[in-house]
Amino acid sequence: MTTDVAIVGASAGGLTVAEGLRRRGFTGSLALVDAEPELPYDRPPLSKHILDGRWPAERARLRTPAELDALDVDARLGTAAVALDVPGHRVTLRDGQVLGYRTLVVATGLQAKRLPGGSDLAGVHTLRTLGDSERLRADLLTARQVVVVGAGVLGCEIAATARGLGCEVTVVEPAAGPMLRLLGPQLGAEIARLHVEHGVRLLTSTVVTGLVGDAGRVVGVRTGPGTVLSADVVVVAVGQRPATDWLADSALALDDGVVCDARCRAATDVYAVGDVARFGSGGAGGARGVRLENRTNATEQGLFVAARILGAVGDAYRPVPYVWSDQFGTRIQVHGSVPVGAVVRVVEGSVPDRAFVAHVEAEGRLVGVVGWNSPGRVRTARALLTASETVPSPR
Repeated sequence: MTTDVAIVGASAGGLTVAEGLRRRGFTGSLALVDAEPELPYDRPPLSKHILDGRWPAERARLRTPAELDALDVDARLGTAAVALDVPGHRVTLRDGQVLGYRTLVVATGLQAKRLPGGSDLAGVHTLRTLGDSERLRADLLTARQVVVVGAGVLGCEIAATARGLGCEVTVVEPAAGPMLRLLGPQLGAEIARLHVEHGVRLLTSTVVTGLVGDAGRVVGVRTGPGTVLSADVVVVAVGQRPATDWLADSALALDDGVVCDARCRAATDVYAVGDVARFGSGGAGGARGVRLENRTNATEQGLFVAARILGAVGDAYRPVPYVWSDQFGTRIQVHGSVPVGAVVRVVEGSVPDRAFVAHVEAEGRLVGVVGWNSPGRVRTARALLTASETVPSPR
């Protein structure tokens, strides 16, 4: 079978490509392939509203079965893609079927990284899928001591949610502070204070060397100094990697993601969108390109690629990154980036009041705007950054 556009990955980005094509009047055939059997769903609620029980799983779904049917898409959910033949325009599926395509979009997202050893112990979790969130919640409801390994955005959100469920929570992080890659040291220190004030034990500059099990279940986390932290549940949030294993023999360029040009094209008739896409590679100076792990980019890039497939845009894809996080009733919003060595200036509100807007400047340019409990005050951030000709920081 051959389809006009095959989208591998029923992620927010992949779904947006399908919807963007239909919205622009595309009447050709569409196929949507994903290893998960679930209808497309949103990931940001997994570490918050789904995990703490405020939302049922159905509320995270991006579209109902009827809405997906209305797209007239051949949805092959629960069927993983295992190989790609770029010259032959063919995707091989795990069930042995071969799907031909005229245009392919790779939207397979990320896979959670794991610690070496101990991952098979009961009580050890990662959080990437809806099923992961539901299994972790079930364990948290009976847990007393929880250790979260990693203090990035995901780790901090999980820690806040687990603390809200009444668990004793310890966060272990090898860096000097939490969320440093997103916020830098000055604002990262505010996140640390927020967690400590709510009873989270925060161990920074501390390396996890292994997990301790008993009768097949995790009972502790061993750190560099040889200390063992008792744990009923361990959540590993040490980062994620692009889901590109199935592309290993495809001849696509892979470099911590699918390497694309400035228009998100990875090869003839092949595009990539969302967390898996490293766009803007090559060009002047052989730039490595940028890969963005955020929900807003997945949607914007999906719309861009849909328009690009139909020949409706010619310019390069130039997003303004946007990340938000909710922790302990605090909303943190980051437009742009906070590069190493940047100057952070509070321009509205105050840090002690826990409601402020900060401008981030690097090399004389505005490169980021951070809002802390100030959603109304950061509405102009995108326009400010676009006027400043900001480009996303490479990862």
